[in-house]
Amino acid sequence: MKSFNRINAAMAQPFFAKKDFPILARKILDHPLVYLDNAATSQKPQAVLDAITGYYRENNANVHRGVHCLSAEATIAYENARARVQYFISAAKSREIIFTRGTTEGLNLVAAGLAQSLKPGDEIIVSELEHHSNIVPWQVAARQRGARLRVWRLPRRSTDLDLKDLDQLLSARTKVVAITHVSNVLGEVLPVKKIAAMVHDQTQAVVVVDGAQAVGHLPVDVRELDVDYYAFSGHKLYGPTGIGVLYGRNDLLAKLPPYQTGGDMVESVSFERTTYAPLPARFEAGTQNVAGAVGLGAALRYIDRYDLDALAQHERRLAQLARKKLAELPEVHLLGSGKQPTGIVSFVVEGVHPHDVGTVLNQRGVAIRSGLMCAEPLVHALGYQAACRASFAGYNDQHDVEVLVAGVAAAIKLLRA
Repeated sequence: MKSFNRINAAMAQPFFAKKDFPILARKILDHPLVYLDNAATSQKPQAVLDAITGYYRENNANVHRGVHCLSAEATIAYENARARVQYFISAAKSREIIFTRGTTEGLNLVAAGLAQSLKPGDEIIVSELEHHSNIVPWQVAARQRGARLRVWRLPRRSTDLDLKDLDQLLSARTKVVAITHVSNVLGEVLPVKKIAAMVHDQTQAVVVVDGAQAVGHLPVDVRELDVDYYAFSGHKLYGPTGIGVLYGRNDLLAKLPPYQTGGDMVESVSFERTTYAPLPARFEAGTQNVAGAVGLGAALRYIDRYDLDALAQHERRLAQLARKKLAELPEVHLLGSGKQPTGIVSFVVEGVHPHDVGTVLNQRGVAIRSGLMCAEPLVHALGYQAACRASFAGYNDQHDVEVLVAGVAAAIKLLRA
């Protein structure tokens, strides 16, 4: 395959320096690693690795509990990370930032808490674009309380949700609207601000957003979006695994019952009565992932060195180029319209299972995702049993697109011969 024309000089170089990410120097089966599975998890810069090891080497202690020096230092580092998150997503108060294990736990926390106030006949709306983490918790909540789960479906022969269909679903019975900010399959950005305005204008429902594919890839201002809850993961934005964030409006979080109970989330305990701590401690029971929070703070500091709008534009350009070049292969079917793209490109090769495509690409050092992408209802609604997904990050460049497309072409030649 001929090398691509240098359509845009900006795409010829990564937005982030590849040397900042040690794992990108690896070789896979004697090929340089081309990592395009960023929607599943991103790689970590040296600054994040240093922050985590530095914490364990110099400050390791439990937070909020000790009067000794290490505990004080660990507590400061932990709370500084919370303040960094608050700043990054423009939350009004640091107590609106709850540290979790990831997006999944954040969404489960909200669903479990809101379930306590649901009544038979109440309705929860989820979109057809959702990751399983923003479907299953609401199914459980609805089943427990006799509520009804309603699905905001894609129009026939379309991959773009229609706000008119949401308008038809909203009613006085609507208590929760759960949506993704960016589809992890289609890469489409939902008009969250418009959706939140519709919901708040017409109902008393709360808006819960899965922001796993948005934060760290495009600017997010939770107050401007006017959402009630917003969850995301550290490991998808260049931070460590095992740490995530649930943002919730202060007045709403204060009404939620605790999700877990135990140490550090209480004010007073006796065998007769327990009183709970104020926010955010009420939702952070037990020993927290302090190193994870420190690593997340370091990831956000790394990203803050750059223009997030420019980063988003870089990822979009790479995805658009990949879509353009993959579309030139007659056997490739692209998923999504590409009208509101991020760095995610999903596709199917006619007559070839996505796992086989992924295997051929792996033999060339290219890492993509193959399967249902934890969005089985959406993939099936699009008419497929599985799909391939390439997802770009700040350390990817045009050469990575070239290697991807050449690998897909090779898979077609090999597997359709």
